[in-house]
Amino acid sequence: MRAAVAAALVLAGCRDRGPVAVIRGPGAAVEVSLEVAATPAERERGLMYRTSLAEGRGMLFVFDEDRNHSFWMKNTLIPLDILFIARDGTVVGIHANATPQSTADVAVGKPSRYVLEVPGGWAARLGVAAGAQVEFRGLGALGDRAQQR
Repeated sequence: MRAAVAAALVLAGCRDRGPVAVIRGPGAAVEVSLEVAATPAERERGLMYRTSLAEGRGMLFVFDEDRNHSFWMKNTLIPLDILFIARDGTVVGIHANATPQSTADVAVGKPSRYVLEVPGGWAARLGVAAGAQVEFRGLGALGDRAQQR
């Protein structure tokens, strides 16, 4: 009985943390706490005007269609690694250390459904590369869509 109560408390604590992405590459799994940009207004604003992004945190952009999504860094004050993720959870490409405040298009030339922005240099520090697998947890209806493969 105590084990069941302890397990329930652990699961409740996980739910309170909010949505996460678990990224599995050649090394250990890495967890990123997510802010989600699912509406056009949220996607347009993104991480603009922020002066920092903590390690282990990221912003997930959720799109309604698979395509070669393109980003820019206008009004974004910090370097970011931008991971482009297919509907099946595969990282199809990474643009490392995107230049702050640049208006140059950032894309990887492959269709993606999700884009994850994390602090610049993060992917190299943790050994995350194209081909890594991403699992989304705690996204509710968005998570249901993310798991449809």
